[in-house]
Amino acid sequence: MASPRIPLTVPGPHGPREISLSSPDRVLWPEVGVTKRELAEYLIAVSGPFLAHNGNRPVSLERFPDSVEGESFFSKNPPKGAPDYVEAVTVTYNSGRRHPQLVLTEPAAIVWAAQMNTVVFHPWASPSSDSDHPVELRIDLDPQPGTGFPDAARAAHGMRAVLDEAGLTSWIKTSGNRGIHLFCPIEPQWEFLDVRHAVIAAARELERRMPSEVTTSWWKEERGARIFIDFNQANRDRTMAGAYSPRPVAQATVSTPITWDELDGVDPHAFTVRSVPERLAAVGDPWEGFAASPARIDTLLEWWERDLGDGLGELPFPPDFPKMPGEPPRVQPSRARKPE
Repeated sequence: MASPRIPLTVPGPHGPREISLSSPDRVLWPEVGVTKRELAEYLIAVSGPFLAHNGNRPVSLERFPDSVEGESFFSKNPPKGAPDYVEAVTVTYNSGRRHPQLVLTEPAAIVWAAQMNTVVFHPWASPSSDSDHPVELRIDLDPQPGTGFPDAARAAHGMRAVLDEAGLTSWIKTSGNRGIHLFCPIEPQWEFLDVRHAVIAAARELERRMPSEVTTSWWKEERGARIFIDFNQANRDRTMAGAYSPRPVAQATVSTPITWDELDGVDPHAFTVRSVPERLAAVGDPWEGFAASPARIDTLLEWWERDLGDGLGELPFPPDFPKMPGEPPRVQPSRARKPE
């Protein structure tokens, strides 16, 4: 029998709101026994920095009706019956279609998302006030088979140096598993395709410096035991887990902002729904002040143009995107027709 609903009082800018949480004792992370109630209480505890980094922007909710070991689905649009403090903004997707997308603006909205069985929060890189222009350049360092977090850490140091040379300050967080995310605050002067090109330029520069350790190869068969720099995460309507978002990993891990000084000795699986509130209380939010000094991507775009002049063109887009100008064939290399 499902456990009864319980009321949760959630403080917020408009006074406390009471949310009825159903099945509070349902175990979302079976390996460690973390329940739906613990998830909601975690989100209340971290709501300040969570909203600072994920609030007031379009967000997709990754929902798990049973547990993280079961099926999941994404919610982008406000469901029927959502409370009035759960906001929305109309955005344009890569297909050209326009539709309302969820926006979280206060702690009660995050807890409502937990009531809707949300585990992972995927915010856009742009604000709801101007969803067409990113305010973050994001780089996803994705370990491939044969590599792990220490390899991603070495790549992160290398990417930091590249971005420094381009005039950008990079902030880091764990992905919640083996990867690392670098975020750079940028001025909202460029649309998503330009920011994607800036990410590709930085990725190619790092690949030149660390060819045996990182790769920009879109096709898995060409990556080898290297860290993949996932440039397609910079596309419109492509997101990664937000700062302080839980992940569907057995240990109930959290995508956690860290300092550069912490990087080499950190265990990403030590940051969990149970441990991160204590960490915040002890050391604060390493991303405090993140958006204070946004940078420009002019230098990276100059590198992009330089590489175009050297014969390096566009890279593949995800399969659900329309065919893009200059894009190479979307054919796995081993299946491509060989010239006769």
